[in-house]
Amino acid sequence: MLSIIIPTINEAERLPLLLADINSYPHQLELIISDFQSSDLTELIAKTGGAKVIHNETKGRGHQLHNGATKALGEWLLFLHADSRLDADWNWKVDQIIKEDCNKSYAWFFDFKIDKEGASWFLLELAVFIRSYIFQRPYGDQGLLISKSLYFQIGGYKKIPIMEDIDISIRLSQKTKMKRIGSHMQTSGRRYSRSNIIKNAIKNSNLITSWKQGENPTALVERYYSDQEN
Repeated sequence: MLSIIIPTINEAERLPLLLADINSYPHQLELIISDFQSSDLTELIAKTGGAKVIHNETKGRGHQLHNGATKALGEWLLFLHADSRLDADWNWKVDQIIKEDCNKSYAWFFDFKIDKEGASWFLLELAVFIRSYIFQRPYGDQGLLISKSLYFQIGGYKKIPIMEDIDISIRLSQKTKMKRIGSHMQTSGRRYSRSNIIKNAIKNSNLITSWKQGENPTALVERYYSDQEN
């Protein structure tokens, strides 16, 4: 069985679209919403969509994703962001992967696609493709499909407040190969639209460098969100 795990904080506006995509899956699956204190209709929407809702006392995707994974019953885990959309072919692409036992040795990611058009957005998608496919660094907005056995073998998502997706990509690429699912995942351009694409890329690069150099994750979170407000 496939278990899909989605971390949420007040995602009532975007979650229904993703749940509609997920409902096209032709086989049994387990849907887990790992929520942190949503004050909107996130929980009601999730339960209406057939999801199991897990409540977290600690904020942060790393904590929420790992908590969801520990509760999952499926042999395969698929981690998604709530503001993502899945292509129409995602269900059979994923189904073909999880049918083959040999694929449990690898981790899998979706191709990055943004919900905007234009040359600058195309260049961003190309840069992400190079980073993901050649340098083996897919980020969280590309999803992660992984067998439960491999997930726990490499230690899963760390309960850190930021960079949890980069951290797990590094550990996975040291252990095995990360492969393309062969389907796009469309992500919201809301955070990219707040600033120039190049400035946003430089900001993210500086944050990653600081994280690798051992800067306190809590300080990095403060820098990340203060930059978004400026």
